[in-house]
Amino acid sequence: MEAYLLSAIVFIPTLAALIIMMMPEENVTGVRMTASFASLLTVVLSVVAYIFYDPAVARNFEVNIPWVQVMGINYHVAADGVSIAMLLLTSITIFTGCLISWEIKERQKEFFALLLVLVSGVFGVFVSFDVFLFLVFYELAVLPMYLLIGIWGTGRKEYSAMKLTLYLLFGSALLLIPVFGLYVQAHAATGVWSFDYDFLRQNFNMEESWQYIFYPMVFVGFGTIGGLWPVHTWSPDGHASAPSAVSMLHAGVLMKLGGYGIIRIGLQFMPYGAQEWSLFFACLTVVNIVYGSLSAIKQTDMKYIIAYSSVSHLGIVTLGICTLTSAGINGAVYQMFAHGIMTALLFALVGVVYGRLHSRMITDMGGLAKIMPFTTVAFVFAGMTGLGLPGLSGFVSELMVLTGAFSAGVAGTPSPMMKYIALVCLTGVVFTAIYVLRAVQRIFFGQPTEALLRNEHFAHLLDTDRREIFALSILMLTIVLAGAYPVWIIDLINSGLSNDIFPRLGIPTM
Repeated sequence: MEAYLLSAIVFIPTLAALIIMMMPEENVTGVRMTASFASLLTVVLSVVAYIFYDPAVARNFEVNIPWVQVMGINYHVAADGVSIAMLLLTSITIFTGCLISWEIKERQKEFFALLLVLVSGVFGVFVSFDVFLFLVFYELAVLPMYLLIGIWGTGRKEYSAMKLTLYLLFGSALLLIPVFGLYVQAHAATGVWSFDYDFLRQNFNMEESWQYIFYPMVFVGFGTIGGLWPVHTWSPDGHASAPSAVSMLHAGVLMKLGGYGIIRIGLQFMPYGAQEWSLFFACLTVVNIVYGSLSAIKQTDMKYIIAYSSVSHLGIVTLGICTLTSAGINGAVYQMFAHGIMTALLFALVGVVYGRLHSRMITDMGGLAKIMPFTTVAFVFAGMTGLGLPGLSGFVSELMVLTGAFSAGVAGTPSPMMKYIALVCLTGVVFTAIYVLRAVQRIFFGQPTEALLRNEHFAHLLDTDRREIFALSILMLTIVLAGAYPVWIIDLINSGLSNDIFPRLGIPTM
């Protein structure tokens, strides 16, 4: 049974989606409970995977079954430390997202079914060790976003859904070139057609000239979904138009597929290309971090503030990857986990406020702390995580990435440029403090604005209910656990990278 643990995590949401689609439309409670129970089951199984994970073994819970033998495609799923960390992130996010989504009023069956199919794709990406299977799950994770935003979104939802889909399809198309280049060149060198991750890793080394060509395609292809500047512009619009749970998955999990893909495919199969291009892409991360935080300062829509904040914080992920150091790459994966939980909390809180006031404009608010004390505490807590308060998860990840940047080397030699890049990126901490404190002040403190007093929903405004408090508390507890006692997740991540990525890059482990 242990061998099929990962398959259960991947396909339980899809099975739940099928059950939901067979339910009568009027059985709203049954739909909600089925989705919530299925997502809770993935949390339980992910925790079981963490408990029984053996860091001394490169592949845990492995299943490798031939699928399309003539093409060398296998159903090969397994988990290392990085996979386990991402499974925990995804399962917590989808469970809390389902709880928050009970507010959805229209076409609940289709909404929850699509949400669960999407998360099956995300789980599949994180456990795939066949490159073709990886791409199949990757597309399964991306495509439902069009419908989830286009049907249940707000504002310019059709525009945002189409823009998101076109950008992500561009990234997917770009990825096909290096993936099939790897596939064909491996066959020429070994005489075997195979997409199997371990076979390629152990039996084939791509020529350096091809690595130099293919690595930027991998970085930009995955960087598109990871919010890399300048192919990030789909993200703020997508966040702003998406329902709360979709925004939670979008920013909390889906955008992490970018950094994960770069590490799993780019660094693994193209280490020379990573060394040659690291400084160039590190410069782009400066734009991500500084531009994203400056843009967040200018926004008045709560969702746009968090969306541009995500662009900035995901720049820390790509910066950590570009350092090519053990501290930097470990910090990048840790940032994926930390930012995922934090941004899920923030978008859930936006959903709570919007669901009551039907407005996301901070200029229309003020003084909500007296009426919504728990929401205020949770929002301040999430904001402090974003600006890197010690004791919370954001501090640990940013410290690790910046430590890696200050000790980084490019192409095997010390690089003073990487240190200067890290210094510029430090300004992002100051800008983050500005937009976080500005948002907190405008929304929750001071006196209610005239616009808020005129809001017809203000007179009946209530704080979070028990279901929402439960979901938000899970996210807050995870942030504290990861920030106050980070060793459990750092050791988990480092074991996966040490068995797989670091030997290929020729860098020492932590």
